[in-house]
Amino acid sequence: MKTVSKLMAAVCLFAGSLAASEGVRADEPIKVGVLHSLSGTMAISETALKDVMEFLISEQNAKGGVLGRKLEAVVVDPASDWPLFAEKARELIEQHEVDVVFGCWTSVSRKSVLPVFEELNGMLFYPVQYEGEESSRNIFYTGAAPNQQAIPAVEYLMSEDGGSVERWVLAGTDYVYPRTTNKILEAFLKAKGVAEEDIMINYTPFGHSDWQTIVSDIKKFASAGKKTAVVSTINGDANVPFYKELGNQGIAAEDIPVVAFSVGEEELAGIDTGPLVGHLAAWNYFMSVESDENSEVIAKWHAFIGDEDRVFNDPMEAHYIGFQMWVQAVEKAGTTDIDAVRAAMYGQTAPNLTGGTAVMNVNHHLSKPVLIGEIQDDGQFETVWETEGVVPGDAWSDFIPESAKLMSDWTEPFSCGNCEKPSS
Repeated sequence: MKTVSKLMAAVCLFAGSLAASEGVRADEPIKVGVLHSLSGTMAISETALKDVMEFLISEQNAKGGVLGRKLEAVVVDPASDWPLFAEKARELIEQHEVDVVFGCWTSVSRKSVLPVFEELNGMLFYPVQYEGEESSRNIFYTGAAPNQQAIPAVEYLMSEDGGSVERWVLAGTDYVYPRTTNKILEAFLKAKGVAEEDIMINYTPFGHSDWQTIVSDIKKFASAGKKTAVVSTINGDANVPFYKELGNQGIAAEDIPVVAFSVGEEELAGIDTGPLVGHLAAWNYFMSVESDENSEVIAKWHAFIGDEDRVFNDPMEAHYIGFQMWVQAVEKAGTTDIDAVRAAMYGQTAPNLTGGTAVMNVNHHLSKPVLIGEIQDDGQFETVWETEGVVPGDAWSDFIPESAKLMSDWTEPFSCGNCEKPSS
């Protein structure tokens, strides 16, 4: 009897200790990693994404947090250094034990961290337009795929409303996103009957500042008598001297329009927008969109940041959508366990800021609207074209032969990122 009593006492003691430890864990914050460059060439774009994550976390904590626990932002600075992104991602997961990460801007930074998230089974929400041709069970791509930005932008410029463009300059920063996007666009243009001699492709390094010769070459290329446009995948602070040089050489938007995929409200804030007025950008959101949801979020954003002049842009909206969906998935799963949250993400819906609804698809891409806007002198955009509804993101481009046959579906038990589409 004494032995049984001792055994029961030990069991009770263990159960009490376990309950106490569970209680401590329940009181601990849920850690949210923020992996954005706060210094270096990409700080012009990424600092705002760190700020918006702190805003979203603050808003959620005011509602009581998630699963009764407060959220805590764990912010690191990978400093526009692509290998450092991988180190900082590992630090967030292994040392800080974050439950999720929101981060990266450039595709090279995402490519750097991808193997870390897959090795450690982390979860990354990536908020920026990208080149596609990738599918990972550990990444949710809340920015635009090429069929949600690049292809519609070129189709618009080809149309009568867009100026019936016939010659194309594909100008980009020299890394994976511009090169892959331009590979897709070149194939698309040729499929539409554009001759090779009517396509000019140029790449420059990050932070490039001397645009005189390149803009002169663009001007010469456009003198062939056919309507010419520049499709820009130039990233970061190199955009400022690029547009300035266009103005220096007398190139107006009505002569050679530029449609950019990486220039938004944040990049335009605080610079002379004179040389940019009339040029275009393609995104899934503009701050100038009129919707009740947009007005409410911007008002709260300004109150949080304490600056009425701070802007809101497309990648910030992508974090807004991704964060809402992650919160909902955690609450549905009843846990922050990565595998359980991932399974709960599929089919999640959330209001976007354009007045519609975003949907998370089984290929880890959102359904989003596509908008083309014209740059105004106040640094905002006037929407000149938009899709009637949302467009589902496609991880694999129909214009690259080896990719056209592929699909991704991460639901169990199928769970595949690059499987062949079923024959019709």
